[in-house]
Amino acid sequence: MNDFSQLEKQLRELKPAQPSADLVARIERALDDERSTSTAGVLPGQRRFHFNWLSLGLGLAAAAALVMFAFIRLERPAKRTPNLAAITPAPAFSSPNPNGQLVPAGLTQVVYHTSDEGLHFTGNSAQPMRRVRSQTRDTLRWRNPKTGATLRISYPREEVSLIPISGQ
Repeated sequence: MNDFSQLEKQLRELKPAQPSADLVARIERALDDERSTSTAGVLPGQRRFHFNWLSLGLGLAAAAALVMFAFIRLERPAKRTPNLAAITPAPAFSSPNPNGQLVPAGLTQVVYHTSDEGLHFTGNSAQPMRRVRSQTRDTLRWRNPKTGATLRISYPREEVSLIPISGQ
């Protein structure tokens, strides 16, 4: 332990030597000469624009393909399901309603959405059945012929139809 404390004491007493004036002058001259000399071809070259024709061609081909798919998609008519609206005529009564009660005046059924749910095997059937689901709005109307008052009731209805498939 004592050896290390003596070594530390000697190291603390050491001071860096001052550089000579001649060394400082030579360093300054070398730095001045360095600034005035050329870099011997180490200058960065001019930046040139390199155009990548392959990426341009691939980009244009992809854009053309997207436009063609959109054009084909827009030209094909949308698959539409026919909307059914059935209005029953008002029943004709031979005798006027003496009590002034409401009588049925009509029924309207509007199918506003039909979806095909694909083929299904139902129960013990040997062949598949196509399941079609349709949403309908039914509106019943009654009328009082004496006063002209009407009553309408509208409610949604969902119907699932199973259609047999043959020839598969």
